[in-house]
Amino acid sequence: MSVIYDPAELRADLHEMPELAMQEVRTAAYAAEKLEALGLKVERGVGGTTGLTAVIEGTEPGPVVMLRADMDALPFVIDGKGCAIHACGHDAHTAMLLAAASRLVGKVKRGKLKLVLQPAEETCAGAKALIAAGILDDVDYVLGAHIRPIQDLPAGKVCSGVRHTASYTFRVTVKGRGAHAARPHLGVNAIDAGGAIVAAVQAIWLNPTGVWSAKATQFHADAGGTNIVPDRATITFDVRAQTNELMNEYQEKIKAAVEYAAKAHGAEAEIETLITCPAAVYDEDFKAEVGDAIREVLGDDALAADCGGGGEDFHCYKLAKPSMKAAYFGVGVGATPGLHAPNMSFDPKYLINGVKVFEAVVLKHLG
Repeated sequence: MSVIYDPAELRADLHEMPELAMQEVRTAAYAAEKLEALGLKVERGVGGTTGLTAVIEGTEPGPVVMLRADMDALPFVIDGKGCAIHACGHDAHTAMLLAAASRLVGKVKRGKLKLVLQPAEETCAGAKALIAAGILDDVDYVLGAHIRPIQDLPAGKVCSGVRHTASYTFRVTVKGRGAHAARPHLGVNAIDAGGAIVAAVQAIWLNPTGVWSAKATQFHADAGGTNIVPDRATITFDVRAQTNELMNEYQEKIKAAVEYAAKAHGAEAEIETLITCPAAVYDEDFKAEVGDAIREVLGDDALAADCGGGGEDFHCYKLAKPSMKAAYFGVGVGATPGLHAPNMSFDPKYLINGVKVFEAVVLKHLG
């Protein structure tokens, strides 16, 4: 008798082993064990990472469909101590993929189903590493999913498209000139220059029909004494834009704003790119298939309008292979108070909805 996994039970196990990006050793081992228990051969350490993949082969010719889930947790500082917490639902995503795999063993008649457990989504490094390892070479369709916060989707609802924005994280190093605080005119205050840089970036305007934001999330400057003009500061920015084209324009304007604001204060500024993630680009016909699958397995009332917010390195796959069809759906689980909150919680009974959608889409192409 075949084993059918309960996604709620899997998620309960995974929630107790949160691991940061590229450190998902226990998580990967757990997932590999569950896949091997289904009789599948697992390839570990894909691309030199903690990523893994397994394949369910059909006996007739057909396309290659790839299901992808992320595994990493988020870093937090709680009571002065660093820790990892599954505050974005990646434990749920892994659980849904494993449960879907258990329901699809023996049902793939044609083509090939590729199951991919990806590391390091939060740093936008995992997808790029797997792409470099050739994970997409034979793939025709790629499908992913994400649980959604209550602000996006009510519990029990599922949307056929999550409209992730492009994201860009960069750090500015401001170089001024130190001086005695009693003679500030002899120095160049890196804090003053940094403040001007923050204001300049936030003053940028783009086409108001689009959606964008830039905000400073870290600002550090300390010369060691309260009576010293600091000669150095670092500022980290988080930038979002609705489309990849809008983000390209934003980055050009940000570069100019940083440079000119620093010069106006007699300082220098260097920009270091930390993270880039593309915006969602979907194939509308494949996305429509996902919508049809939601109606088929959950009922017409379960299908919700597209939701958005946040970024996802899943979209690096489509960028790397434009000919491949891509879709990514959202699963309403009642997550509160929101994603990336250390106390984020949700009702795991709704994870089965994501599992059923995965199964239905795969069987349409491979069953």
